[in-house]
Amino acid sequence: MALKAYDLTGRTAFVTGAASGIGRASAVLLAEAGATVHCADLDEKGLHDTRTLITDAGGSAYTHTLDVSDRAQLASAIDHTASTGRLDILAAIAGIMHSSPVLETRDEDLDRVLAVNFKGILYACQESARAMIAAGTRGSLITMASGAVDAANAGLLCYSVAKAAVVQLTKTLATELGPHSIRVNAVAPGWIRTPMTERHDAALQHQAEAAMVRMSPLRRVGEPEDIAHTVLHLASDASSFTTGQILRPNGGVAMPW
Repeated sequence: MALKAYDLTGRTAFVTGAASGIGRASAVLLAEAGATVHCADLDEKGLHDTRTLITDAGGSAYTHTLDVSDRAQLASAIDHTASTGRLDILAAIAGIMHSSPVLETRDEDLDRVLAVNFKGILYACQESARAMIAAGTRGSLITMASGAVDAANAGLLCYSVAKAAVVQLTKTLATELGPHSIRVNAVAPGWIRTPMTERHDAALQHQAEAAMVRMSPLRRVGEPEDIAHTVLHLASDASSFTTGQILRPNGGVAMPW
C-alpha cells in the first residue's frame, strides 16, 4: 500500500531541463514510476539520449526541443502535452549558471539568468496551471530552487537572486492554486554533481567538492538521482498534503528553521 502512493501509472509529466543532470534523472525516475514523460530542453541530442534511456527501460517519453525563456515555445509544447490526454505533473528544472562579482555583473548577465532560471519556471508554471485548471486535474507543480537561497555565495548574485525569486513564486502559487487542488513545491538542492557544477577545471572542481564534503554531515556531495527522488515524492500522492514547501536535499549543509 505504501509503494502504491508513488505509482504514477496513467499520469503525464512535463520536465524541463531533461537533457542532462537533475532534469534527466527526474524524467527517467518519473517514467520508471509509470508516468508518460514529455522531456523539454534546448539540447536536442541530450533529449534524444534521455528518451532512449526511458524507452529502452520500457517507459514512454516524448521530446520537445525548446528555449524555456520563450513563452510561446513553452506554451506550445505544454498545450500539445495536455492535448494528448491531461497534464498531471510539471517539473520545471531547466537552469543556467553565471558567475561574476556584483560590481562586475552586467545587465545582460542578469537578464539572461533571470530569463531562464526565473521566467522559464514562471512561464512553465503559468501554462501548466492553466491546463490543469481547465481539465480539473489535481496536479503537482515542482520548481527548482537551490541551496544558494540559504547562504550568501560570492560571485553568484544572478543565480541566487533568480532562485530566491523561484522560492517566492512557489509560495505565492501554492496559495493561489490550492483551491484548485494543485500543489506547488520547490526543491532546493545542495551541491549536486552535474554538468552545471562541473564547469571548472579538474583541480578547481576537486577543491570545490572537497569543501562541500567537509560541510556536509553526510560527508558527500549529491548525485542527480538524489534530487530525482525528491521530485518523485512531490509528484506523487505520497505528498498529497504538502504544498508551498521548500524541500532541501542538501546533505545537511544548510538547516534553516
